[in-house]
Amino acid sequence: MTAVERGDPSGTCQDEIGRRLVAAAHELIAERYVLARHQIGAALLDTDGTVHLGLHLDAMIGRAAICAEAVALGVARMATQAPLFAVAAVRFPKPSEDGPARIVPPCGLCRELLLDHEPGLSVVVSIEGVGTCVPLAGLLPHKYVGTKWPTGSVPSPPLSSTCAPERA
Repeated sequence: MTAVERGDPSGTCQDEIGRRLVAAAHELIAERYVLARHQIGAALLDTDGTVHLGLHLDAMIGRAAICAEAVALGVARMATQAPLFAVAAVRFPKPSEDGPARIVPPCGLCRELLLDHEPGLSVVVSIEGVGTCVPLAGLLPHKYVGTKWPTGSVPSPPLSSTCAPERA
């Protein structure tokens, strides 16, 4: 199957921001997929409206691999100090797998990392086949809070399940 036949999962998203992020992550991984090297693409949106992309970097030694979300975070921080708003990741299937590309949640390590840098970040996840924005903090209850940086407590996730910015 070609990248186009593997399907862009952004059409399952409930809101425009989710669709935009999933489409960007899908486009990146569809273009850059390499078996056993790059299987996940991520897109991270800052509050200025810029999308920062990251590509999963696999390695022979598993713990040397770098997740797409971590790469996107590094790219964002090199480009801007603007607060981060939402993130999405798309996994491209291996040639031996049936089915389309799919939205995937950040792994536990990326949840910790992203929340360290932006406690109010939203994430696009697939819930019963629908791309839905949820507070990332809701996917990581009881987050580790050390003493390395001066911080307050991790904020409670907002009740909204959308990536649409709140209007004052």
